[in-house]
Amino acid sequence: MAKSATKPASSKAPAVVTAALGGILPAQDIRGLAEAGVIQTTTPFGARQVQPASLDLRLGTVAYRVRASFLPQPTADVASRLADLALHEVDLTNGAVLETGCVYVVPLLESLALPAHIAAAANPKSSTGRLDVFTRVIADRVPAFDTVPAGYKGQLYAEICPQTFPVLVRTGSTLSQLRFRVGQPTITDAELADLHRRERLVGGDAAGMVGAEPMADIQGGIALSVDLAGDSAGLVGYRAKRHTGLVDVDQPGACGLLDYWEPIHARAQRRLILDPDQFYILASKEAVHVPPTHAAEMVPFNPLVGEFRVHYAGFMDPGFGHAPAGGTGARVVLEVRSHKVPFVLEDGQVIGRLVYERMLSVPDKLYGVDLGSNYQAQGLKLSKHFK
Repeated sequence: MAKSATKPASSKAPAVVTAALGGILPAQDIRGLAEAGVIQTTTPFGARQVQPASLDLRLGTVAYRVRASFLPQPTADVASRLADLALHEVDLTNGAVLETGCVYVVPLLESLALPAHIAAAANPKSSTGRLDVFTRVIADRVPAFDTVPAGYKGQLYAEICPQTFPVLVRTGSTLSQLRFRVGQPTITDAELADLHRRERLVGGDAAGMVGAEPMADIQGGIALSVDLAGDSAGLVGYRAKRHTGLVDVDQPGACGLLDYWEPIHARAQRRLILDPDQFYILASKEAVHVPPTHAAEMVPFNPLVGEFRVHYAGFMDPGFGHAPAGGTGARVVLEVRSHKVPFVLEDGQVIGRLVYERMLSVPDKLYGVDLGSNYQAQGLKLSKHFK
């Protein structure tokens, strides 16, 4: 593995965490995994494929339209399930449309030969979640989505199901990302409270985290609430339109916002009734900070307090919301869908929790100005495809 960079990007915390505590591999170590043959691909990495704490995964040359979503079992690999469930093949080399409501499985260009001490976990990219494209990674003989156990050797696949917009994809398009973990990197609530005292992880003032009392709700992660008060113009979110045109996932700024989205403005009651199976983009009330020594993930919402899903794309890289990386005031954009019944969201209602994980070392480049990241210092923001 390539040697980790040890130059600290923050004076408030050490740059290196001992492997005995567990941690997320930074960008320089991900590149080292590729050099060592742990990450295998016939095509060299793209210029921005390696992120501060994750690797973007690229679609291969063919998509298989399948009858239904499935998980491989310990005795059967994905290829054998495809032989049983595939309806037809779609050539991706020159681009192809993936239709809404259909399920596709795509072999990825990356495969793995993980050593016994490194595991991996996947999540949709931020842009994928904001397009309402349901995407999960599958590994051979692993009966869980988005999970790659330590020591895994084999092919990776993406399961893709566009929910609202048909999408145009091609070989090399990136919809999912992979994080590599050593040991148990998740910090305890006590450690999270201490980190919050030192680094101010969330603040009530989304304009700059200045003058607000520190958030005290730390229980299985740090709580985030929904903003239904709106910005200076009263805008609180967007509801996706149906029966729209295509979205080319590789073409930023190519789609007219009002052709695909209906703006939602604040009401006097400061609440929003979610219509069943409609897709919404909202934002957190709090500004969020992920210091260079840690990564974060939005964990699934507790179904006992509401039949809705928040945030399909959960990874936040080191440097998100970090002031030296140009991230002051960054909020979390929420991808929201109500299931089965209408559901009322109230302004300030807790809708999710952020779990923080240690980095093995500070990445050599942080999310934000180092990479020209699309969502640094964001407020309420749609995916990069809309103008």
